[in-house]
Amino acid sequence: MQGRLQVYTGNGKGKTTAALGLAVRAACAGLRVFVGQLMKGRPDSSALCLPARFPGLITLEQYGSPGLLPAGEEPSGDDRARASRGLERLIDAVSSGEFDVVIADEMNVALHMGILKRDHACKLIDSRGPGVELILTGRNAPGYLIEAADLVTEMTEVKHYYSTEGLQARKGIEY
Repeated sequence: MQGRLQVYTGNGKGKTTAALGLAVRAACAGLRVFVGQLMKGRPDSSALCLPARFPGLITLEQYGSPGLLPAGEEPSGDDRARASRGLERLIDAVSSGEFDVVIADEMNVALHMGILKRDHACKLIDSRGPGVELILTGRNAPGYLIEAADLVTEMTEVKHYYSTEGLQARKGIEY
């Protein structure tokens, strides 16, 4: 199987959800999956149970701070260091031969915010083995990633209960 580059982007809900759905499907087919969450560090995330539910098939690591980076706030040195460690683990995952599917969750956001640079994304893409499926998620995917990708899906928000009802994130649904 030749690996492809997929990008899930847009302002609508579902980018990480789609990527994790692909991870579960791949694991059910016996493929080994690595999920690196660059901007997420929430210790109560429901996704953290995936390795226990799919032992030996799904590995999931978080490299973000436990809280959200407030809108308009400049990323800290710690944010940059965490993302750098995550990038190195993702590069190891795509080049090791150990994983069939690698998900760089929120990679697009890290690039958009300047936490990671274009060179970092290119190194990740160029490091993958020929059979590795690589999925990059997050809003604001840069044009060069969209151009390089074999598949691009843009999630578009039509209606969301966050804005219509003021509902907060719910465990098991949004996190």
